[in-house]
Amino acid sequence: MTRHRLACSVFAAASILLAAGAASAQDQAFSFGLWGDLPYAKSNDLPKIKGLIDDMNASDIAFAMFDGDIKDGSSKCDDQVFTDAIAMFNAFKMPSVYVPGDNEWTDCHRTNNGGYDNLERLDHMRKVMFADPQSFGGQKMAMDHQAAPGEKFSENTRFVHGNIVFVGLNIPGSNNNKVNDDKTCTAKSARTKAQCDADNKEYAERDSANVAWMHQAFALAKTQKSPGIVLVFQADPWFDLPETEDKNERDDPNSDGYTNFLKAVVDEAKAYDGQVLLVHGDTHFFKLDHPLLDQAHMIENITRLETFGSPNAHWVKVTVDPRYREVFLVQPMIVKGN
Repeated sequence: MTRHRLACSVFAAASILLAAGAASAQDQAFSFGLWGDLPYAKSNDLPKIKGLIDDMNASDIAFAMFDGDIKDGSSKCDDQVFTDAIAMFNAFKMPSVYVPGDNEWTDCHRTNNGGYDNLERLDHMRKVMFADPQSFGGQKMAMDHQAAPGEKFSENTRFVHGNIVFVGLNIPGSNNNKVNDDKTCTAKSARTKAQCDADNKEYAERDSANVAWMHQAFALAKTQKSPGIVLVFQADPWFDLPETEDKNERDDPNSDGYTNFLKAVVDEAKAYDGQVLLVHGDTHFFKLDHPLLDQAHMIENITRLETFGSPNAHWVKVTVDPRYREVFLVQPMIVKGN
């Protein structure tokens, strides 16, 4: 064999081994943790947090994701809330990713929250919680953001781990900050009509940004042939609609703040060969189901996972393995003593 042919053979063999190694790395199973809606002062959750974080730190998860609500919905929205949350997330030894909830900004207009301007709280949250493009945690993780650190939509994040695309989206409870009527605007609230109009403008702009960020994530997943994509947000988007026999509550896209986004997710999922895991908190019950669209029209590759929440200080472990038919294996993790 000539030197040229020998070199080509060695190069070809090395290329095959590298390709096999890359494929093996992509197929490598890993786990991550999910939690949210903690701690709530009204439920005295704070003493439970150390045990929960210790339990997650003792596990084999690669990173943790928090799906919103760093406080309860009837306590002050002062700056200390965010300072305490940063310390909490940095107590993780692995990367810790924060996704916003409604209690830390959307609901801060409530009189029992201090009667804040909730859009000012949104701006403050972005500047404080998303000042760094990296995650929280003892070990940091680089993430892509929809905007520069601290700017509008910087809270929408994305990263890839094990060829799975992970997306964090600012879709909070309380109807996604959409105000449907004057009664809702002023009930137990310090808001004015002008502020509610500003909220609706904010909702429309952010909803459009969320849909765009989600579309980009699916495009990335298709390009790199990801077997799965994980979308994490806080709100329970009322998957149970429609609930009545003779009326489809989803027919009117103006009735709630989630229909437009969910329709876009369904359209993307139908055109995607992989599995879609939708993760949220908000209503504090562990759930795992296929809620879209309805019993007669199930979207087979969309799975909803709702995490635990106050007063249940537990977490959820998700193991990713492309060899599984469903890609994602979900396990509720009950923390002893909590």
